[in-house]
Amino acid sequence: MLGLCCGSVRFAPVLLVLMLVSCCPAACGASVVIQRDAQFDVTYDDTVTSDNQTIYSYNHTVSRNKTEGVRVSVELMSESAQSPVLFVVRQKQAVLSFQVPLILRGLYQRKYQYTQLGRTLCQPPTKAVAETQFFYVDVSTLSSAGIHYQLRVSRFFKYVFPDGVDTVIVKVSSQKNFPCSVMSIQDIQCPVYDLDNNVAFIGMYQTMTTTAAITVQRKDFPSNSFYVVVVVKTEDEACGGPLRFYPLLPDELLDAGNRSKTLDVIVSPAINSEVYVMGMLFCLGIFLSFYLLTFLVAFFIRIDFCIGCVLISVTDSLASADGNYGYMERSLESVGRSRHESLSSVEEDDYDTLADIDSDKNIVRTKKFLCVSDLARKDKRILSKKYQIYFWNIATIGVFYALPVIQLVITYQTVVNVTGNQDICYYNFLCAHPLGALSSFNNILSNLGYVLLGLLFLLIILQRDILHKRALERNENTAMECGIPKHFGLYYAMGTALMMEGLLSACYHVCPNYTNFQFDTSFMYMIAGLCMLKLYQKRHPDINASAYSAYACLAAVIFFSVLGVVFGKGNTAFWIVFSVIHILDRMVLLVMGNIVNWSLAAYGLIKRPNDFASYLLAIAICNLLLYFAFYIIMKLRSGERIQCLALVCILFTAVVWGFALFFFFQGLSTWQKTPAESREHNRECILLSFFDDHDIWHFLSSIAMFGSFLVLLTMDDDLDTVQRDKIYVF
Repeated sequence: MLGLCCGSVRFAPVLLVLMLVSCCPAACGASVVIQRDAQFDVTYDDTVTSDNQTIYSYNHTVSRNKTEGVRVSVELMSESAQSPVLFVVRQKQAVLSFQVPLILRGLYQRKYQYTQLGRTLCQPPTKAVAETQFFYVDVSTLSSAGIHYQLRVSRFFKYVFPDGVDTVIVKVSSQKNFPCSVMSIQDIQCPVYDLDNNVAFIGMYQTMTTTAAITVQRKDFPSNSFYVVVVVKTEDEACGGPLRFYPLLPDELLDAGNRSKTLDVIVSPAINSEVYVMGMLFCLGIFLSFYLLTFLVAFFIRIDFCIGCVLISVTDSLASADGNYGYMERSLESVGRSRHESLSSVEEDDYDTLADIDSDKNIVRTKKFLCVSDLARKDKRILSKKYQIYFWNIATIGVFYALPVIQLVITYQTVVNVTGNQDICYYNFLCAHPLGALSSFNNILSNLGYVLLGLLFLLIILQRDILHKRALERNENTAMECGIPKHFGLYYAMGTALMMEGLLSACYHVCPNYTNFQFDTSFMYMIAGLCMLKLYQKRHPDINASAYSAYACLAAVIFFSVLGVVFGKGNTAFWIVFSVIHILDRMVLLVMGNIVNWSLAAYGLIKRPNDFASYLLAIAICNLLLYFAFYIIMKLRSGERIQCLALVCILFTAVVWGFALFFFFQGLSTWQKTPAESREHNRECILLSFFDDHDIWHFLSSIAMFGSFLVLLTMDDDLDTVQRDKIYVF
């Protein structure tokens, strides 16, 4: 366990100038040299002029088994000094010099003057078990008037990895948000970088307000030990604080005020390899159980995949035809004509050219209620090929989208590892478990559910597709067809989109930040759009949008999302234009739908949320839920029913979505704020000491999406034996 000096830390950054100085009286302009034997933890109150130089001699016992370091703190007591005081610290193998007062530049060339500061001395190396070493603090000035100062040298401790501990977490906390600070983890070497303008030169570092946490691995520190350095910055802008001072003159000096902060530092062992194994086994087990459950359902519950019903009698056919204004009087030859044609030359926009198309069109126009048979006239194999384009297009989009994304996030992670800048990525640092080059492996692993459940859904669709084709072969000459037309191209696209969502969400969580958030949402738009299209296709199989136009519209939505992320922050004109477009686009929906969309538009216009991508996704999901609710209500009003399996899927999915959204809104980090402000929301792991709230969101949302797909797949199974001329369109 670490013992560290972490009381009231008073620090004002100074400019580090490394000089090899041999100060003799003649060189320094001093006529008198006073040398004193000094003691640790004693405050020396003294005065220095150009006529005298003071050297403080410290006796320091260095041991290989001790982890003891030295801190030099100085404060200038004279208010108006003509010249600065120069402090030179001479050690066995290092020289450190600094001056007080220090003038340091901030943003916009603001100048800040500091009269109090402290410096960390590197621990001198030794080969002996214990060695007595001396170091000297030389104090001099060129001011003829006496300058009053205080000097104090104290010990502190560094951290050494205990035997058997390869990874630790360094946590620094404070009760105050400001002043803005930087926490740095550095190897034991000379010099120690403990200034605002050099703390980022080595090791790992992150800005902090109230919380900072860095996971440290033994392999990154050859000496098996490290320094924990906390530096108070000259300005608070990096932590989202105000920039208070505006100098009237370029050379005007600003008083930074009392920039001190009280800190608590805790270093504790991180999780071991057993926790990693348990986390991975849990993740695999929870999703592979769905494969087992699906197998059991398929084995014990025989699902009826009937596409066509038994050929009805001639009398029933005529009666049905009379009740539908003679619409079903077509011959068997007319129905089966195109089924035997070759598909080699079939194009997506080919339509059936029925001999009685003109008369049928007029008959349909006179009907009070449209039925699915009125909008299911295209050849099934032509439509099947048309909807397969959805799958091939989204697979192609996924490949070309994912490859540069993977390359980019690898670059991000490399930059983080090389520079040590922990502000690049917005992790939950209190529950970020590294593995290899990955800084937060648990957030990546939890996305496995999207991939595995997307693959499982594809297998389910493949099974249904095979049974569907067999049913078509058995009922090739059936005059009357039953049930909602089964076209599986959109289902294949939905399963592929779910797998791609898992891959791209994992890529985003390699290094989550403002510039790559779109990776995590793009295929969510795809999934929402495909689900809407599938709902519409169920009752309008012949007139659904083509794959090209559908993906073009989704591309426009994603493009608009990017514009919102880049230009929407605080831009009133953008939000006015978007709200007008949103309302005009939704004017044709139901009254409830309009109320919801008006509310969403008003919220966006008033609040103007920074996370426009999530706001736009919320609009898509809300409208999908409205359309789904409308579909269910109209289905029940039409006298249809929901079978037990579909009802179980609906209830299960609704419950899982509720829990998933609860964990989503926990908000463990946010790239809408500065990295330091984002870390204020960080929380400890809550599951197996490995997964946090956002990981549970990944688990539950992947299960909920899989359940939503099953709802779409099974919700009309009750119609499989109902003639299409008795199934209403809505």
